[in-house]
Amino acid sequence: MRLWFRRWGRGFAVSAALAAAACSAGGEAVSSAPPGGRGGGEAPAVPVTIAQVQQKPMPIAISVIGTVEAYSNVAVHAQITGELTSVDFKEGDDVKKGQVLFTLDRRPLDAGLQQAQANLERDLAQAANAKAQSARYQDLAARGIATREQVDQMTTNAAALDATVGADRAAVENAKVQLQYATIAAPISGRTGALMVHAGNLVRANDTLPLVVINQVSPIYVSFAIPESQLPAFKRYMTQGTVRVQAQPPNETSDPSAGRITFVDNAVDQTTGTIKIKGTFPNDNHRLWPGQFVNVVVTLTTDPSAVVVPSAAVQTGQQGQYVFVVKPDHTVELRPVTVARASDKETVLKDGLRPGETVVTDGQLRLTPGARITVKESTASKAAS
Repeated sequence: MRLWFRRWGRGFAVSAALAAAACSAGGEAVSSAPPGGRGGGEAPAVPVTIAQVQQKPMPIAISVIGTVEAYSNVAVHAQITGELTSVDFKEGDDVKKGQVLFTLDRRPLDAGLQQAQANLERDLAQAANAKAQSARYQDLAARGIATREQVDQMTTNAAALDATVGADRAAVENAKVQLQYATIAAPISGRTGALMVHAGNLVRANDTLPLVVINQVSPIYVSFAIPESQLPAFKRYMTQGTVRVQAQPPNETSDPSAGRITFVDNAVDQTTGTIKIKGTFPNDNHRLWPGQFVNVVVTLTTDPSAVVVPSAAVQTGQQGQYVFVVKPDHTVELRPVTVARASDKETVLKDGLRPGETVVTDGQLRLTPGARITVKESTASKAAS
């Protein structure tokens, strides 16, 4: 038992000595390493894209959503009752003013005109005879053969027949007008909608359902509203004649259509706090369509010396909007800015930057004030190369 304890004690002493040596060696290794654990090197530079602050003319504009409206809209109705004998267009056709659209059965109307003309001729003959009788009785009365009462009777008959002739003439004119209503022409130039009737249908005068609806699409209106807070500036620039309006259907990349302001409502809508405005567009290419939503830009005037940066450079934090400005030593500075107005691609600043300074446009999430940067090639540059 005593022998085993001596052997165990010697082993424990050897193990303790080895552990102390290892700890001593490890302590020296840790104490010899420099702080930071990276061998004394600096933090790596953050790759970013940059752009220069520019000073250039920029439009002062109002961007809103508008609705396209037909310049004129006409629902075509029949003015007489009759059978529709022909339809002289196809639905969706562009028609000209005065172009024949529908024809109704003319035979009853022709017969009515002939009857009115016959009545007129009959009464003309009777009126002529009555005038002759009146003249004859006046002569007889002058010779004392006819009485004054007979003369008055003949004169009254002649006058009554003259009135009948006048009524007959009016009946003839009315029959001619009714006959004209048998041919229905386009009241305006425009595009026809869905056709509600076909040849063989019986149409009635002033029926509730129109035969067809015609929309005039060239020129065309674009209706939109602007906030009442911008109304004073809008009216001021309208007086100066500098206001321009453009409209573009969504998801189109071609140049917007240009028009002119032709209507400003006479009151502000108290429900929405906006005022309704209309612009008239030539629309010769039928690009704008009634009922369509469009992006409207009203350019009030142009700021000749605006300070402009890419919109991607402007960031929003708890203290407001800011940008990262690149300094000559390739470090960045966080600079608060005040935005005057912004669009999708460019932002006009009121203060905070000077023309010629350089700002970061991509990579801001990895930046802190004083961080070092390296400029990476932008996507636009790669595409150009």
